[in-house]
Amino acid sequence: TASSKAIRLFIDRSGDTYLDGEPIRLWLIQSKLRDLLNNASSKVVLVVTDEGVPAGRLVEVVDQARLAGAERVGIATKKEAG
Repeated sequence: TASSKAIRLFIDRSGDTYLDGEPIRLWLIQSKLRDLLNNASSKVVLVVTDEGVPAGRLVEVVDQARLAGAERVGIATKKEAG
């Protein structure tokens, strides 16, 4: 089961991205995550995906999380994340 302390990004099967349940554009992820990570005790981001999300989209989101300063980026399916 995924850590509850991680900041969660979700990518649905149509490629839309959500940060803590709110829709977010790809180009805004880095700045929003940077703000959240600066105030967080844990610098972990979990990217949760629907089945069938294109690998390219997943890589883009993971890259944005790393550029924002995440120390660790995990990837999980909806089922794994709980």
